Amino acid sequence: MTDETGPWLVVGLGNPGREYAGNRHNVGFMVAELLAVRLGGRFGRYKRVVADVAEGRLGFGGPKLVLLKPQTYMNLSGGPVAALAQFHKIPVDRVIAVHDELDIPYGQLRVKQGGGEGGHNGLRSMSKSLGTKDYVRVRFGIGRPPGRQDPADFVLSDFGTAERKELEFLVDRAADMVESVVSKGVEPTQNAYHGA
Repeated sequence: MTDETGPWLVVGLGNPGREYAGNRHNVGFMVAELLAVRLGGRFGRYKRVVADVAEGRLGFGGPKLVLLKPQTYMNLSGGPVAALAQFHKIPVDRVIAVHDELDIPYGQLRVKQGGGEGGHNGLRSMSKSLGTKDYVRVRFGIGRPPGRQDPADFVLSDFGTAERKELEFLVDRAADMVESVVSKGVEPTQNAYHGA
């Protein structure tokens, strides 16, 4: 039985370092940073879990959100996630991963609970460390690379000029979706956002 008043862990997936800041693979960091601003929190280094963490409440007296940006590089993201979930006693159904998604066209956002990792190293690491795939995902569509570009190179490149025109709006919408999952649940969020 989940404690209805307990905290939520929101994991923005990305890679640390300035050279990665604008990459498609770092969109999870972008959403987490916007949520920190909305909550009036500020990211600080959590040395015990090799991560940047911010905390705040959703609305006045609302649920506590623990925002996490792992600083371990994508393929080792799971360690900090599992450690922080354990420290705050957060059950897996209150863990939300925000990540880039190759299998969804750019401009589309999707929410789901559980499922596969689609070759995403951050999700794979999280599933392994948490011992389950049943956490919530806010999936930020980046689309497939053009031509024969290697997907690994594509996710580690910056958003294109045309994409950047929409990026701020989409990051804002992804943050709205995280808040909706916390306050209303996965299914109502899917109903509200997937048709839009």
